[in-house]
Amino acid sequence: MQKMAELLRLRDEHREGTLGAPALAGSCLADNRLNLDVYPDGCCRFLQLFKDQQGDVIQVEFLRLSGNDHLLGSTLASLPHLKHLKSLVLKGGLVRDEFGSCQHGSLTSLPQDFGSLRCLTHLDLSFNRLSTLPDCILHLPSLRQLLVSHNSLVALPEDFGCLSKLTFFSAMKNQLKGLPQSIGELSMLQDLDLSENALELLPEEVGNLHNCTELDLSGNRLSSIPDSLANLKSLRQLHLHSNLLVTVPASLASLPNLSRLDLQNNCLRVIPAEIQASPFVRLRGNPLGETEPSLQADESSARGLRRLFLASGENSFTVTSEGCKVVLACGIHFCFPPGAASDPLRIYFRSLAPDPQWVKLRHHDVLLSTVLELQPHGVKFQQEVHISMPFVSPQTLHQHEVVVRTFSGQSWSDLRTRVEWKRKSKKPVAHCSVLHFSWFLVVSRLVQNECKVPAEGTLLFSSVDPNIKVVFPSGVTKEPRSVKMQVLPISAEDIEEITANAECRASPLLCLSQDSLLDFLKPVRIQLPLPPGVTGLNLDRSKLHLLHGDLEGQTWDDITSQVVLEFTHLYAVFEVTHFSWYWLWYTTKTYIGGLAKKVYERLRLYQVNFIALQRKKDPEQVLLQCVPKHKVDPVLKKLQDRYRGPEPSDMVEMFEGEQFFAAFERGISIDMDRPDCVDGRLSFIFYSHLKNMKEIYVTSPVDRKGQAVKGQVSFYRGAIPENIPEDASRRRKGPDSLWLATLPIKLPRLKPRWNENPGPLNGSSFPPLNLGNAETGYLTQANLLSIARRVGADWQTIGLNLGFTYQQIERIRYNNREDLDNQIQDMLFSWAQQNSEDPDCVSKLIRAMKESGRQDIADEVETIIDLGRQKYSESIRRMGLEPESSTEDSAIAMT
Repeated sequence: MQKMAELLRLRDEHREGTLGAPALAGSCLADNRLNLDVYPDGCCRFLQLFKDQQGDVIQVEFLRLSGNDHLLGSTLASLPHLKHLKSLVLKGGLVRDEFGSCQHGSLTSLPQDFGSLRCLTHLDLSFNRLSTLPDCILHLPSLRQLLVSHNSLVALPEDFGCLSKLTFFSAMKNQLKGLPQSIGELSMLQDLDLSENALELLPEEVGNLHNCTELDLSGNRLSSIPDSLANLKSLRQLHLHSNLLVTVPASLASLPNLSRLDLQNNCLRVIPAEIQASPFVRLRGNPLGETEPSLQADESSARGLRRLFLASGENSFTVTSEGCKVVLACGIHFCFPPGAASDPLRIYFRSLAPDPQWVKLRHHDVLLSTVLELQPHGVKFQQEVHISMPFVSPQTLHQHEVVVRTFSGQSWSDLRTRVEWKRKSKKPVAHCSVLHFSWFLVVSRLVQNECKVPAEGTLLFSSVDPNIKVVFPSGVTKEPRSVKMQVLPISAEDIEEITANAECRASPLLCLSQDSLLDFLKPVRIQLPLPPGVTGLNLDRSKLHLLHGDLEGQTWDDITSQVVLEFTHLYAVFEVTHFSWYWLWYTTKTYIGGLAKKVYERLRLYQVNFIALQRKKDPEQVLLQCVPKHKVDPVLKKLQDRYRGPEPSDMVEMFEGEQFFAAFERGISIDMDRPDCVDGRLSFIFYSHLKNMKEIYVTSPVDRKGQAVKGQVSFYRGAIPENIPEDASRRRKGPDSLWLATLPIKLPRLKPRWNENPGPLNGSSFPPLNLGNAETGYLTQANLLSIARRVGADWQTIGLNLGFTYQQIERIRYNNREDLDNQIQDMLFSWAQQNSEDPDCVSKLIRAMKESGRQDIADEVETIIDLGRQKYSESIRRMGLEPESSTEDSAIAMT
């Protein structure tokens, strides 16, 4: 208690608004439930409640805290005092990193006296950092549901079977290599999830789980399964996909209740006829009928590799020494040749949105894909792994080439890439080979020619313009060095349009670079074609300027007087000892450096328009998009059947990778808690060939019952890429220069909703309802309200599993923003109203709760229904009625 008081004292010293803290914490306590994982300071609130209202807190039966809370370790000591606790959730994963991945919680152990919670039936420790299962858990005599998924467990205790009342156990996404024999003693276990581990063998005792209805062993390293699985007569679903199975027992086909046997993505070449003939078996991704591959890793053996086809929800697969081919749902392909991995290796993958903070594009680069991350990082394969990545076709980019770029964790580098157009999909694919896994993306860059310059010298031509060449004389270097050349052709029309001067001419832009910091020992001879329309016969030397630009294109210096220029009929030749950008200009302008900087900047800009459209059937759903000018008409034509809105904005110019914001104004607002919302504005990153689009729900603080709201959305510039010219950055500073465009948004008058009538409960009254039927039991309005108080932050997942769309979930959030209770109630009662006539709706609700990881609520609903059945049966016996004569009025609704 002294430690707790000290923590509370420190909290009060550093936290604002401490006068309201006790009242705020007290408002979290609803009956016998505490849902504190929805608050960033949930543990702090718990400590405050335990100090001020200890008598009430120790009566709590259902408690939820966040594993990401930094005070969780200090809070654990208080939990054994809650002797009536039935359900405890200490789940992490409620905080996301910069890439959008869930951050694991800080929980590594539990207090030893935690085993004194003799009433605890439900314990969720998912998304934490447990490496061993705390011993105290084995002393929980009433435990029925245990969730430890997404931890780092390598083994389960040998006496794990002492949890005799366990009905549900999930340890997915751990590092389990084996199971204790005592697992067969879990005689009441119904649902066992051990997917995404490293299991290589199963004990025969697994066959003693006679009440098990669902067993998930997918994503492990199993090469075989015990015959004892045929003893699981209650089994309905058996998931064995993404293992290394080479055989399965035929007796599985005789399981009487089995409705799904998933054997996809294994190494099965032969399957018992009984299993192959069963309609509930899934066999895709197995090398059925194929012969054993040879050990040679040549192209012919690669054709015989087993194939894995991964669904959209999967994020990992296992590679063995035999190799395999893998196809992701997004179209990315991998080929692991035999011997690439000496031991079985679990590969994890994910797709990330490009962030300009770490996705650094070079001059004139164009991004053509999202970022693919492959793990584990740094593991070296014995042979090269082939990666094929689909990308957006760069149809408008000329004199560019497509490459796969990889990130080592410190810098980006380009891989040797082969591009192929797939005939069936008519989409381009970039192929590359690697020995290590990290981050990968596809870009279009200026065509790059390169060579190794030896001491005896060499010659380098441009494949874009063969008239451009670089001659390296003998003795130019002592040690061989690598030289790269890129050329950007510029038309006379572009020069005239940008400079507004028909007399200005410029050669192609030449960029030279090398891998050495030392200047060349001898001058290097460069040949550039003269600007269009200029020849050695009509050349006026006073108009010709050779410009030298730094590698970032920030400054352009006229070096005409510093070099010796030689001319032929078509070319200019000069010598240099170090590399950078070089550009020939032909003009009467005197300050040519400033003019060249302006042209160079404009060559990197894209002309775009903004569109803001509203769904015709749902005007609160708004689509925002930044579209390159030449794509505006096709995009609008594609959207016109479902959306309406104002004409696109006027044309503006943006850089590749530039940030911009969308702000809803004049009575229109959005959810400020969105991860892409910064200071009330939606954040975008412009990439010319990717979809710069977001579809969101908007609402209004204005009362729309009597009138429509005429608002607007404005677009503003944000962070500018680091490598744009200083002048461009300087011109965009200041509040007036940030605005880009404004488009109108109109929200129509609101129609009355069923739950808008004033009432005593949270400002809303819900219509009376009875879900289910008399014989199976009813769920009443009071039951749903009781359930709603327990749902907490999982309401969106539950809503999706109940059949709501993402758009409907987001609308509920916006209509009840800043009020979690109303969000939950709106979701539950909307679903109840829509399904009130469905006799199976209660079963659907229970199933949705289980699929959402809320076994505790599912148990509560089942308890209510069981009570209803008992009351119904008692009333029938008491009144002497036959079941068929009963009416709805004779059923007793539970409260």
